Amino acid sequence: MGMTYRRLSLKESRKSVKKTELDFLIDSGAFHSLVPRQILLSLDVEPYRSVEIILADGTKITRDVGDLYFELNGDGAVAPVIFGEEGEEPLLGATTLEALGLVLNPLRRELYPMRIRQM
Repeated sequence: MGMTYRRLSLKESRKSVKKTELDFLIDSGAFHSLVPRQILLSLDVEPYRSVEIILADGTKITRDVGDLYFELNGDGAVAPVIFGEEGEEPLLGATTLEALGLVLNPLRRELYPMRIRQM
């Protein structure tokens, strides 16, 4: 199975003028998305808490968290974002995918609109 990447636009909020684009590895097994700290600070994103993260190898790390506006193909949403450290690759995690209303098909390595069931 290969890896899936997508380029998204990033802003501090929906109404912000300052924005950037970044290529993300889509990791539906990751809870939050991760963006390098310097990019978040350049967009005026401020952390509001810290979280402890347990990596796949069992290592525990602490990272700051803020909120970021993610946009893909004209659709956008705000989701929590981890402030990544130097050398950490941008990841698009499950909470951002859900906020954008997307699911990853790992066999085709494509994003699809989420189906919402009504009761």
